[in-house]
Amino acid sequence: MLYALAIKNYRSILELIIPLQQLNVITGENGTGKSNLYKALRLLAETAQGGVINSLANEGGLNSTFWAGPENISRRMKRGEVAVEGGPRQQVKRLKMGFAGEDFGYSISLGLPKPSNSVFTLDPEIKRESIWVGDFYRPASALVDRNAAVVKIRDGRQWQVVEQYLPTFSSLFDQIAEPSKMPEVVLMREKIRGWRFYDHFRTDKDAPARQPQLGTRTPVLHHDGHDLAAAIQTIVEIGDHQALAEAISDAFPGANLTIQYEDDGRFSIRFYQNGLLRPLSGAELSDGTLRYILWVAALLTPRPPSLMVLNEPETSLHPDLLPALARLILRAARNSQVWVISHANRLIQTLQQSEICHTIVLTKELGQTIIPQQDILSKPAWHWPD
Repeated sequence: MLYALAIKNYRSILELIIPLQQLNVITGENGTGKSNLYKALRLLAETAQGGVINSLANEGGLNSTFWAGPENISRRMKRGEVAVEGGPRQQVKRLKMGFAGEDFGYSISLGLPKPSNSVFTLDPEIKRESIWVGDFYRPASALVDRNAAVVKIRDGRQWQVVEQYLPTFSSLFDQIAEPSKMPEVVLMREKIRGWRFYDHFRTDKDAPARQPQLGTRTPVLHHDGHDLAAAIQTIVEIGDHQALAEAISDAFPGANLTIQYEDDGRFSIRFYQNGLLRPLSGAELSDGTLRYILWVAALLTPRPPSLMVLNEPETSLHPDLLPALARLILRAARNSQVWVISHANRLIQTLQQSEICHTIVLTKELGQTIIPQQDILSKPAWHWPD
């Protein structure tokens, strides 16, 4: 479980340090930075997949994603007493991301490349990476420290250099030559790789989820939902079949969902609805019904992840389906830490009825995404390594 997430200098986020619990609901009006927070978390997850540099380049490079406001926002600027103006930069440009968990913490710092003859000008460089034990970084708690091209690990009271020429475009997760020497790096990499993100399933008429698909055991629904039928059948065979039936009945009283499989190995869904004489195929389902079934397959996974992030799960769902979806999310939160990014009041209100729900409301102040009323007592302790 993650206890805190820290983001600095990413789009509308000058610096945000968020306390986290088992079920976290991120909400706020349009334009307050919910999507930027989601993108920042996805970008952080890319470090373990070897794609953080490419992801930033696809967004236009560091200059396009870097905080566009002044380096510091003074109290007089906030009160409107002086104009919002920048000045000479006091610190080098750094986009920073990190988290603290129940076992280890991790942070990464990215900056502009040094002038060179290379034409890869959109590629930022990884300037610093650290893994530590404890609630926040301290030099005494650091276990692995990467500074530019040099990686060192703690060996008792001493530091041991294990890499001197790590490419600036590679995370330390990409360079694990001897896992026995860096077990913390392996553990952290696999932890982050296990995070799951679900964002806007396809439900158009040509969506793969509507079509019969070759089926294999699927304990984890793909993020695009193409293996829906196989994922449902996997829940039936090795997951919580009763929870599956209850989730369908909760949203569609009297309905039933089954999987039809052909001799050629193709699986397709069959939706039995009260009052109809034949089942509906995936191609006949409404967008909302299909999307709800996709959420059922994702949330009732027989292999729960440590972290599951749902971005605007209410999309295309009728408001009457949102309480059932909320109850499904609450069930998933028994086995995984869950993030829900939403502005659907009915979904949020149902989730907030649970004592495990932790609501974070974002607002904007002078273009900066903030958590209003957050003070030194409610903000998690946090120190950046650089």
